[in-house]
Amino acid sequence: MMKGIPVKLRLTLGIAAALAASVHVAAHADTAADVKQQCGSCHALDRDYAKAAKHERAERKAPPLDFAGNKFRREWLYSWLQNPVRLRPAGVFPPAHAKPSADGDVVDTTTLAKHPALDAAQAGKVADYLMTLTPFDGLIAAETYQPGTIAQRMGQMNFGKFKGCDGCHQDAPDTGGVSGPELYTAWQRLQPAFISAYIAQPAAWDPHTMMPVGDANTAAVHKLANYLKLIGEKQP
Repeated sequence: MMKGIPVKLRLTLGIAAALAASVHVAAHADTAADVKQQCGSCHALDRDYAKAAKHERAERKAPPLDFAGNKFRREWLYSWLQNPVRLRPAGVFPPAHAKPSADGDVVDTTTLAKHPALDAAQAGKVADYLMTLTPFDGLIAAETYQPGTIAQRMGQMNFGKFKGCDGCHQDAPDTGGVSGPELYTAWQRLQPAFISAYIAQPAAWDPHTMMPVGDANTAAVHKLANYLKLIGEKQP
């Protein structure tokens, strides 16, 4: 490709390319170090937590991010990091944020930490780094889910009455349980293949998850995924 280009110029171009590559590697390393320093105190960024005792789940301050690149949509990460909103009404370990009341246990919101907002440049770097964390490419590659459709009423009945997902999750604001993340924006933030793969095998992703394995046949899993697609596409 460099035929006809003077030797000195070829050497100069080669050196420039090498320097650019080294700068890119150094920048990635710097971002990784920053993320580990600033985010690692709350989020697990490697698989070591999976080897810990079960009580590790109770000590979490935030969900693990070691498979963020298999889980999230990059554009959502970039936006959310600049304007973080709470996804888990009762935090990552609900018993730690419950307090008694006349109506039973309620969420003590004063105990819930707020996620810091990043500027656009920081958010872009962090999002790009998190998208490199992909230890479960095999699970994603094996996934057969193709987004489809489902009737609103049938999807809602399946989510709540038949599968009981609303015991932990919300499929609309302030509608449903609070011990799991809200799911009415799940389609916006999560990759479709991840949604299906996680519903089918939650413990394969997080061995300490509190999410049960329900009716894990493929058709049932895809029906739930399609409902999350339906309600997610209606969100602003």
